[in-house]
Amino acid sequence: MIVLKAAQANLLDALQAVAGIVERRHTLPILANVLMRKNGSSVEFTTSDLEIQVRTTAELGGDGGTLATTVGARKLIDILKSLPSDQVVTLSSSQNKLTLAGGKSRFTLQTLPADDFPLVNESVDFGPTFAVPMKTLKGLINQVHFAMAVHDIRYYLNGILFIAEGKTLTLVATDGHRLAMAQSQLEADVPSKQEVILPRKTVLELQRLLKDEEAAIEMRFANNQAKFQFAGLEFVTKLVEGKFPDYNRVIPKNHKNAVVLGRAPLLASLQRAAILTSEKFKGVRVNIEPGLLKIASSNAEQEEAKEEIEVDYNGDPIEIGFNVTYLIDVLANSAHEMVKLELQDSAASALFSLPDQPGFKYVVMPMRI
Repeated sequence: MIVLKAAQANLLDALQAVAGIVERRHTLPILANVLMRKNGSSVEFTTSDLEIQVRTTAELGGDGGTLATTVGARKLIDILKSLPSDQVVTLSSSQNKLTLAGGKSRFTLQTLPADDFPLVNESVDFGPTFAVPMKTLKGLINQVHFAMAVHDIRYYLNGILFIAEGKTLTLVATDGHRLAMAQSQLEADVPSKQEVILPRKTVLELQRLLKDEEAAIEMRFANNQAKFQFAGLEFVTKLVEGKFPDYNRVIPKNHKNAVVLGRAPLLASLQRAAILTSEKFKGVRVNIEPGLLKIASSNAEQEEAKEEIEVDYNGDPIEIGFNVTYLIDVLANSAHEMVKLELQDSAASALFSLPDQPGFKYVVMPMRI
């Protein structure tokens, strides 16, 4: 049976959309496979890692009729990538094997039964659907994702907090040393507050899949799952259980010293100063005084870097230490021209915000140097 007959690019696009969550090594061999369900000329592709499930459907020709099977996702993608993009490829099925043919190339692949593929049980108590443009959600994730914890024993920090309340969507990430928050307006009111923590892997996969387009992404949250529908994809994920820290208490209020300066010059100065920090100790000293902001770093070899930026500042002189990576992260993940820095003294957390985007806040704890 000819399962599909289509241009290499069309088949590759459909497979790459769902294959991002597939791990190369699995305790369950079938999880390295993609589930293919053929119905007439359309083929549905599903992948799962038991916590996330991604599904898409594509019109790919072939014989009429139905078929369900699973085949190694990465192998199939690697083979397709090696073929010319305009080549028509044929995938045919017989005796527990799939044969991919394109030009003078033929590949025979082992399959596993579709019935053995572990699908995620979808929740029955999803809340109301709400939507934002894909471009908006991608922008919000880009502004906070770097502040997520990695393998923290406080598992609720290994992800992003999503809150939909009224007409506002808020995303918050923190690793205990810094916190990033970004907000956007929804077109319609969400009838009841929706609050979930999306796991790190889910966040990174959404970031990969979301396009810079105005087309909407629809979201629904349940107690233990979130569901996203966008660009022909259905994306279901488990949530992180636990209580996220009260981010409003972390964000400083009424810092009396503030300076607005160019994001790009500040980023460039910090990147240069970071060259002479040591691998284990990423500290830089920031001195701010009327008219001038100084950045200094040094290392165990007694090498040092010094940078100066002229600023419009009339507040208190302050010397404060920071992990330079935390400052570079926030500046490198923004495209805004100006950034506002608010300080209280050398012991209090610093607050970064964007004059052009009132919904963004970034809090970073000082470091003793």
